[in-house]
Formats: sequence, structure tokens, C-alpha cells
Amino acid sequence: MPRILFRTRIKFCGMTRAGDVRLASELGVDAVGFVFAHGSPRQVHPAEARALREALAPFVDSVAVFRDNTAEEVREVAKLVRPSLLQFHGDEDDAFCRRFDLPWIKAVAMGAGARPEGPALVAGWPGASGFLFDSHGGGHDGGSGRCFDWTALPRDLPRPVLLSGGLSPANIHDAVALARPWGVDVSSGIESAPGQKDGDLMRAFVEEVRRSDCRPDDDASPGGGA
Repeated sequence: MPRILFRTRIKFCGMTRAGDVRLASELGVDAVGFVFAHGSPRQVHPAEARALREALAPFVDSVAVFRDNTAEEVREVAKLVRPSLLQFHGDEDDAFCRRFDLPWIKAVAMGAGARPEGPALVAGWPGASGFLFDSHGGGHDGGSGRCFDWTALPRDLPRPVLLSGGLSPANIHDAVALARPWGVDVSSGIESAPGQKDGDLMRAFVEEVRRSDCRPDDDASPGGGA
């Protein structure tokens, strides 16, 4: 009889409206992300993100997402928004990421057929709390709605593995069943327009993740350290 052996963590990213933040909380997501990367259609100002954070329910984490922002910009966000976690999508090295005294995760570019190795990732970013694998790279930015080869995820990574890139209610069940990630991160796949989340898609996404969490007792454990 299938039963829930592991609850895949869910993050909704690129939030720009308080109503979407409240609905995400009601649906039981674990975290919401606010994007501060320059040039992103979902970029928000720190003051906007601070107001959006007030719409979060208790026990829902806020994540600040950066891509090659300056240290001053990261510090301003940390001070005003008070995020639970930082997420870095650019060329930031370990020394840069750890200087803000907050837990952080590093995004790994999976575009152009990349196949990263777990030990090399840990050696390069030893301070990372986890690694998020996204479809950026190869000429494409994150949030583009593109998928990558889920079988390319490293299986020897002793940190939480988070899956992103082109996820939607239509494919998230298969993605979780195949990759067994610790968590999933979705943005464009639950939107009607960049930054504008669709309530029906948000609800369907959560339902499909939970449906995939119901696995036969002999199934493998999720990827990465839990």
C-alpha cells in the first residue's frame, strides 16, 4: 500500500503580490522566494519584499534570490527583508556567499548538458546548506520555463538536492518520482504572467507533489542529505 515516506519540500519563487504569498501559505508550501536579480521580470525592491513578507504565515520561510548582486545590495535585503535563507544564482564564490551570516544555497547551472559531480560542488561551496539545480546556463537564464535532463543530477551529494527549471503541474509528479529531490522550486510553471501566480496552477502543483510523495514502501530515499 503506497504511503508518504518523505515530504518533498516546496518553494514558490518570484513572488510579487501579497495575495499570492497568502495563498502559497494556505497551500502549505515551505518557502516563498523574492527575486532581487537585476534584469529579472520578477525583480522586487527590498521595500516591496518587506511588505510581501508580512503576508507570510508562521513557519513559512522567506528566501532572497540573487544573481551577481553586490555585497551592499545583499546586506540591504538582509537588513530590510530579514529572509530565512539566501539563494545565489550567479558566479558568487563560497567566501562571498558566507559573509552575510545567514544560511544559503547555491544554484547550479544545468544548461548545455552539464553533469556536475557532488564532491566538486561541496569542495567549491563548502558553506552551502544545499544545492539547487536549475536549467540556466548555455545561454538561458533561470525562470525561463526550460527543463533539463533530471537524470544528470549528482547522486553522491551529501547535501539537500533541490530541483528547479521548467517545472509545472504537468510534469512535477514525474520529476519527483524520477529525481527524488529533497525539495522543488517553481516559478514560471505556476504563472499567468511573469510574477503573477495563478491560483489554480499553484494548487495543482502542490497536489501533484503530494501525489508523488505517496510511494511504495521499497522505493529509494530522496536525493541528498535530509
